Amino acid sequence: MDLSTARRLSCGILILNPQHELLLCHVTGQDHWDLPKGGRHDGESPLQAALRETREETGLRLDAAALLELGRFDYRPKKDLHLFALLMPRFDVAQLHCESHFAQLGTGRRLPEMDGYGWFGFERIAELCTGKMSAVLHGRIDLPRLMRRLGPQGELALAA
Repeated sequence: MDLSTARRLSCGILILNPQHELLLCHVTGQDHWDLPKGGRHDGESPLQAALRETREETGLRLDAAALLELGRFDYRPKKDLHLFALLMPRFDVAQLHCESHFAQLGTGRRLPEMDGYGWFGFERIAELCTGKMSAVLHGRIDLPRLMRRLGPQGELALAA
């Protein structure tokens, strides 16, 4: 395979609540919000990567059995998304924290990848997320239909 044309894969989880809200994370130093997601490590499946990235970026330890696989989506010219979804009760986002950090350019100061969390109605996605993410969440995923698919059984989210 020609590595110059290889598409990277970012794996993440749409965390929804019964109030038809989506959990979003504010990206440190940026103007937008995003899903908890990120690249795979060597040997990781998309599911393992999505669970790890969600744990690192929110502190949530989720049960793999409660996730609904949504599949792979075109995202950027050289990157695809592999997404999963979960319905869970609304909780206070103040309990969330980011365990992964990066070095700030110029200062070397360690900053969390995500610096804020919120539950947002589906109608706010275009305003808060990048255009590419909004295109996936509104154009390729039918969020109201997804809510019906997940149903109340999707609320078995937190691992013991």
